[in-house]
Amino acid sequence: MQIILKEDINTLGYKDDVVTVKDGYGRNYLLPQGKAVIATESAKKMLAENLRQRAHKLAKIKEEAETAAAKLKDVTLTIGAKTSSSGKIFGSVTNIQVAEALEKAGFNVDRKIIYIKEAVKEVGSYIATIKLHKEVSVEIPFEVVSE
Repeated sequence: MQIILKEDINTLGYKDDVVTVKDGYGRNYLLPQGKAVIATESAKKMLAENLRQRAHKLAKIKEEAETAAAKLKDVTLTIGAKTSSSGKIFGSVTNIQVAEALEKAGFNVDRKIIYIKEAVKEVGSYIATIKLHKEVSVEIPFEVVSE
């Protein structure tokens, strides 16, 4: 089943992408939740026309994302966490703590666009990826230290 996404879905694609999904996933989840529409010929023509009209605006958004990525490129974060004597964290460090640390550093980044590949459950150095735009992402190194 081909669908047109109405919003960004992390594992599937970005807004206005035409993707192929299994029938059950599209029919039972994406369509009822309003996250996608069926990609009929008329819907594809409307999408092409909308993209053509928004091309200038999308270029400006991408340029702003590249500017923000350039500012974030040199940032390194230190996040404090309560740990045991062996260095294990009580709980884990998530994208919420990374977003709070970025806010303290003067950057307002939504936690929903911050992705951490591995679970952060020990003291050490890790990397978080911030997807500012579908073509622009920046990797932020952060270190977890014991409080």
